[in-house]
Formats: sequence, structure tokens, C-alpha cells
Amino acid sequence: MIHLTWRERETIKKVKCVHTNAKKYIVNNVLTEGHVYDVKNETEEFYYIIDNSGKVGGFYKEYFVDP
Repeated sequence: MIHLTWRERETIKKVKCVHTNAKKYIVNNVLTEGHVYDVKNETEEFYYIIDNSGKVGGFYKEYFVDP
């Protein structure tokens, strides 16, 4: 039940959003190009960040780079 405490967890690292051109999902509502986000959890394929809505969301790593 790690997802219940992600907002309070320590930030692992910071990543910068480089694009919001999603093929399958709409992400431009919750991500902003050029904005730096705090990574709360990471898997092989996803970063779990606090997005523009203030909630933790999982996004493909292809949208981000290390600043």
C-alpha cells in the first residue's frame, strides 16, 4: 500500500518535462513542458510524480529528462 503515502514520501530526484505529445493518453492537462517535477517513485517504465493537479500520477519516462 505504498501508494497511500507517496505524497509524504521523500523526493527521489527531480525530472524536467520535455514534451506532452502523448500518442495514447492526454497528458497536457496535468504536465507542463519545461516544468521540473519531484519524483516520488520510479519503475522501469514510469515516473510517479506530483503533477499539476496536485495528485500523484504515473507517467512514461519518455516525457522527462534529468535537469
